[in-house]
Amino acid sequence: MTPTDHSSEKDAYPITERSRVRRGHRRVDYAAQTVHAVLDAAPICHVGYVIDGEPYVTPTIHWREGERIYWHGSAASRFLRQAEGQRVCLTVSHMDGYVLARSAFNHSVNYRSAMVFGIARVVEEPDAIADALRRFTDGLFPGRWETLRPMTTQELKATRVLYLDIEEASVKARAEPPSDGDEAAHPVWAGVLPIRSAFAAPEPAPELGGDIAFPTGLSALLASGRLR
Repeated sequence: MTPTDHSSEKDAYPITERSRVRRGHRRVDYAAQTVHAVLDAAPICHVGYVIDGEPYVTPTIHWREGERIYWHGSAASRFLRQAEGQRVCLTVSHMDGYVLARSAFNHSVNYRSAMVFGIARVVEEPDAIADALRRFTDGLFPGRWETLRPMTTQELKATRVLYLDIEEASVKARAEPPSDGDEAAHPVWAGVLPIRSAFAAPEPAPELGGDIAFPTGLSALLASGRLR
């Protein structure tokens, strides 16, 4: 998705007591470019709130524009209704492989994860909500918005769009073989079982008319292997 200029791009995020990673320092990166790459590659995020003194974490689809991350859901959701002005923590993670070592203790995973902090804000104006949803849809499926049935007034009222401007963020990642090469004499297979997420063959809706062809743009998306 091409970022828009909602806020200026940064080189790196500040290292604070909240964002500082205490363990595995060599796997940590606070560079904005690294954080953005992990966020943009993730189809889904988890947003953590504290509402009425209780913690909640909700999964949702997100999209980034510059230093701003959006997510959306039902206007009836009590989480989204009460999130305005709340400090939130948004995370994404990618599982890239199981790491099998010579001992159970040294088994691990290869992964990429990002954690960002900011204050949840609500997009208020109906036109701004519709435009955000258009950018979201076309960011995932270029050109699709204009081919769809127009959004109704009721659908717009039923949808809540929130965003946060990234204040602090960090990435932690591992992309390595097993760490027990000094135990190579032990006669057991060791290595990495890579994990990849990819599109499968399209499954047409049961009532889809036989004269409706699969869109060229979606064919290109499947061929690219891009999930976001």
